[in-house]
Amino acid sequence: MRGRFVQYSGPEVYAARFQLDAVCEATPRYNVAPTQPVLAMRQPEQGKRELVPLRSGLVPFWSKGPDSRYSMINARAESVKSKPAYRDAFKHRRCLIPAEGFYEWKAGQGSRLGANLRPRTKRDSASGASARAC
Repeated sequence: MRGRFVQYSGPEVYAARFQLDAVCEATPRYNVAPTQPVLAMRQPEQGKRELVPLRSGLVPFWSKGPDSRYSMINARAESVKSKPAYRDAFKHRRCLIPAEGFYEWKAGQGSRLGANLRPRTKRDSASGASARAC
């Protein structure tokens, strides 16, 4: 998962691109931060793909609910399968988060400068939104 990213395509674009059965209402978001609601695609046990708003980040199994003490927004691909905090969620509760770009931060003179990184062509962007696994 990344820190901040962009979700600006409408639900109908995601529905067409990812063959979704159900979508929710949404507005464009140009600076989605960790723990904020994000649009995510999931496929519950009934088998229908849906686009739903979910809280960004992982609530660990030992927590009784969302808690700022457990800021789990990043996981390494090579260890997500084996680390206790991520293992069960990785095995049973996966989703895809469509994103048109993400932010990388670079230290500047006395501040940090953000750069929005996104695909080069429109085809790779809004009409064919990339997705990241969560």
